[in-house]
This record gives sequence, structure tokens and C-alpha cells, in this order.
Amino acid sequence: MTAPAPPRHDPQSPWRSEGVPGRPPAPDRRRRRLGCLAQVVILVAVYLATGLAYDTMHGDGTTSVDYTAFTAQLDSGNVTTVYSRGSQIQGTLKQAGKTPGGATYVRFKTYKPAFADSGQLWREITLKKVSVSAEPVSQGPGLGQSLLVSLVPTALLIAIWLFVARRANRGAGGVGGILGRKPPKPVEAERGRTSFADVAGIDEVEGELNDVVDFLRRPDAYRRMGAKMPRGVLLAGPPGTGKTLLARAVAGEAGVPFFSASASEFIEMIVGVGASRVRELFTEARKVAPSIVFIDEIDTIGRARTGSAVGGHDEREQTLNQILTEMDGFTGSDGVVVVAATNRAEILDAALTRPGRFDRVVTVSPPDRGGREAILRIHTRSMPLAPDVDLAQVAGTTPGMTGAELANLANEAALLAVKRDRGRVTAQDLSDALEKVQLGARRPLVMPEEERRRTAYHESGHALLGMLQPGADPVRKITIVPRGRALGVTLSTPDADRYAYTEEYLRGRIIGALGGMAAERVVYGVITTGAENDLEQVTGIARGMVARWGMSDRVGHLSVLPADSEQPYGMSAAPQTLDLVDSEARRIVEECHAEACRTLEEHRTRLDDLAAALLEHETLEEAEVYRIARVTTAGAVREE
Repeated sequence: MTAPAPPRHDPQSPWRSEGVPGRPPAPDRRRRRLGCLAQVVILVAVYLATGLAYDTMHGDGTTSVDYTAFTAQLDSGNVTTVYSRGSQIQGTLKQAGKTPGGATYVRFKTYKPAFADSGQLWREITLKKVSVSAEPVSQGPGLGQSLLVSLVPTALLIAIWLFVARRANRGAGGVGGILGRKPPKPVEAERGRTSFADVAGIDEVEGELNDVVDFLRRPDAYRRMGAKMPRGVLLAGPPGTGKTLLARAVAGEAGVPFFSASASEFIEMIVGVGASRVRELFTEARKVAPSIVFIDEIDTIGRARTGSAVGGHDEREQTLNQILTEMDGFTGSDGVVVVAATNRAEILDAALTRPGRFDRVVTVSPPDRGGREAILRIHTRSMPLAPDVDLAQVAGTTPGMTGAELANLANEAALLAVKRDRGRVTAQDLSDALEKVQLGARRPLVMPEEERRRTAYHESGHALLGMLQPGADPVRKITIVPRGRALGVTLSTPDADRYAYTEEYLRGRIIGALGGMAAERVVYGVITTGAENDLEQVTGIARGMVARWGMSDRVGHLSVLPADSEQPYGMSAAPQTLDLVDSEARRIVEECHAEACRTLEEHRTRLDDLAAALLEHETLEEAEVYRIARVTTAGAVREE
């Protein structure tokens, strides 16, 4: 088994890895940059010093003399050539002359005063047969200065271009050029890896993945039987159900390296970069095979392809094609398994989900009651719990919550315990944390007394109808404390997980949701905007009953609503059918509203008692609610 290693996440690398065998430590990046900068500074200093020394040692060999010395040399016939430019005169001597300081010179320069007689000078030059030229002896700066002036700007431009290119390549995949490849960074030793002991509540999924673990552990046994390793496993399910944790647990159980990346990290503005990154990722995985490559949110690049892809879609399709090619290119000796996760398996391209690519599609669903209890035990094993904490009871009041939500619940309870200066997490902390997670945080809102009274009747109507409807979910808590966007909340959760719903249960849900509006109509004779969220729930349930679940005799056993939420309502049926769906949904809602109003009028005393208790205490727990309403938990009415 390879030495464990922690998750690797190089900011310049589009993937992370763990469990990869250790490599020699890489030099510190900052130290490398300082070393390169020092080398550049030294080279520039040497270059400048060389150029200046050359000019100092060689120069142009011209000595500046006064005009009198020049005329003296001319009179003596010691001048060989003369060059003139404006008032400047340069020339050479036949024999070396001496300056007043004693230095000898052959090449000289001087300036003709404005008052000098140019005609007399010209006659003397002609008389002495001196060669005259109009060009200067010195042709400009020396060799070192010329190189300095010409090369330094070019070097600066190249340095600026390299600096900009390297910064741009941090997201484009290279430091050696605009699209260059970066060598992967080595991985340090890891303290511990994820295993199936860290996963709970999804035992059936573990059974599906155990085959992959066993194959990675004993590949030779399967090859002898002629069995082929699965090319890929697709984990499909709602967010927060533990798909990424499962993929890491498979790699940890098998003791193989694990490479993980999000599909969006492969996509760049420059076409071709995503495909290049995919090739690099799979190349690294093959080097340490057997290994696991995990691609999260694969629907980002794996959507079904159409013939109208233009512009940015080209990059996504090229990346998808490269993934398909890499998976097809696997051989039995590669030992690389691709595990992908998605929340929307129905929109994936058919080329991805066919056998030979993702051979197995594993559905990861929210945990059941036993699974939620096991997940809570995992997330609270490092927390000191008070004796009054009953995780089984907490699991029973959290139906439908995923592993991520349960982890958040446990963390919120621990935070509350710290804020309250407690040494242990108590049942009250868990209850308040659940209330915060499900209902929202409290808002410091001061409502007028009349508004509080109307809200109390609104929530009492929800609760009373929920208690009186047969088969309805038990009422757990009522509050008129503003939370989130709501002025009050009634919390109802089932005693057991439900996977199929009857028409009677759905009608009861609609009646309970309309209880707030019905209570306001019965007590005040008006309707307020507080029922907006209730009406949204009611509309969704009624349309589902009519158009998806066949609970309307007039529409029949048809599925009219689109299965894909992206498809607009009305595109999957004829206009006449849609009119009939709306008519039937309206009929169901009106019947349920009438039933709600009638029930509340019959039990007006219980409604008043609940509202009065809410105005006094603001929040009522389950036992208090049923006691005040004089209703048993089975929905029976107790007469007094």
C-alpha cells in the first residue's frame, strides 16, 4: 500500500490529489523567484560594467585642444587631415603632439572662435596641403554605449512580456509559454485518509462500490477470470448526499492514489486548454496506477451535445470529447477508474453513460432514519454530548435532510453551546439549531399588536388543520417569532420517512397549507399577503396531482408536466389539455379551501385557544400544542 498523502491543491493546477507516492521535495517557489531575480540583476550589472569599461579604455581616441595649439600645429606643418562639422574641427597629426599636461595625442578636436578669419585659415590649410573632410572623426557613441542603447529596451520589453505571460498562464496551464505545461507538484505525507468508516447512511451504495474497491485491491484475481474492471462509476443524487466523500472513501479503502477535479476547472476562454488539462490529469493518474480519477459536477461539460454549438460551447465539447477518448483509451493494465458525480444525470450526454464509459450509475439518495442517526453519531463523535441528547429522536425529526445538512446541524448546535458557555452540547442546543436550520434565523422585528394577533391566528390555523387531518404530519412547533422571510412558522414533520403519497395525504397537505388563509378569512374576513408561500406550495401540489400523478378523472392517467425543470410549462401538451389541467387544479384547491374554512369554523374555540397561547408564549412545542388544542397525536378530538 502506498504511503498516504494529503489532498494536493496547487493554485496553478486544475486538480488535487492524495495518496500519491512521495517525490523529492520541490524548492520553495519564492526562493526560486528570488534566485532568478538575483541572476538577472548580476547579468545586467556585468553587462553595464563591461560596456562602460570598454568606452573608458578604448573610446574614440580624440583629445580636445585649444584653437591656438591647433594653429601652431598647422603652422609647423604637422597636421595630416582635418574634418569639420559646424564650428568644430577634428583632425590627425603627422607626429604626436603634447598637451600642456604632458600627454601625447595624434587625433584632436577643437572649436573655431567666431572672430577667427576663416579665409586666412583656409589659405593656410591649402598652403600646407592638408586633406580636408566634412565628416567628423568620431562617428557617435562607442561600441559599449551603442549596445547598451539598442539592447536594453529590447530586453525590457521581453521581460515585461514574460511577466504578463506567466501571470496569464496561471489559469491557462503553464509557466513555459502561453499554453505550456506545468510539471505536477509532489505531494507530502498525509495524516489520514477517508474510509467507509467515515461514511454512514448509504449502505446500499457502499455495496455497489465495494466491487470497485475489491478490483483495485485484487486486480490479478479478476483478470484470471476474464473480468474487466469498470471503466467508470457515475454517482447521481441531490446535493449534499456525500458523493465526493464516497469517491474519496473508495480510494482510501483500496489504498490507491486519488485525483479529484471539478469539471468547471477544465474550462477556459482559450479553446484547447481544457482538453490539454484532461490529458495531463489522466497521464498523472496512469503513472501511479491503480488509481481513481474523480470529476465533480460533470454535467458542467457533459451535457447532451446538439448541432448548434458555437462559440464557447466548442471548448466544452472538446473537453468532453477528450474525456471520452481517455476513457476509451484505457486498457486492462491501466488500472484507472473514473468516478464522476452529478446532481442531474438526466441531462448527460448519451456517450458518457453508455456501457464502456460509465458502466455503473449509482443513485445516492438522502439517508433514511437509521442512516441519519448514524451520520449524526459520526459528526458528533468529537463533541461532548449531555446525557439528555437523544440522537435517535433528532434523526426522527429530520426527514429528508442530507448528510451535509446533518453535519451543519451538529456544527450549529456546537456553536450555540459555546456561545452559551456550556461544557457540553445539550438537547436544547440541538433543538434550537434544528429550528434555526429549518425555520431560519430570528429577525429583530417589532410588530404591531394587531399584526402579531393576525399572525398568531394564521399559524394556529396551519397547526389546527394539520392536527385534525387524518394521516397528516404531526405538528412539532409553532412560533410567531419572525424567522427568515416569514413572520411566523409552523413546523410539521412525519414520524417515518415517506416514499409514496396517497391522494388523501396530498389533499391534507393542501388543506393544512391553506389553514393560515382560511383562519384569517374566518376570524377577520380578509386575506393578506402572508399566504404567498403557502399558495406556491398549494399550486405545485395541485398541479402535480392533476398533471403528473394521474389523480384527476378528467385529465386521466397522463403525465402532462415536463420532467425536465428547464423545459417551460406548456411545451409538453396541447393548449386544451393545459386548460383542463388548470381547471382541475383550481377545483382541487377550491374544494380544499372550503374544507379548511368549514373545519376551522367548527373548531373555532380551539383556534382561539391556540392563538391566545401563541400571543402569550410566542413559541409552543409539540406537547403544548396538542394539549392546548385538546387533540390527541392520532388526530382524535378530546371533548371536555
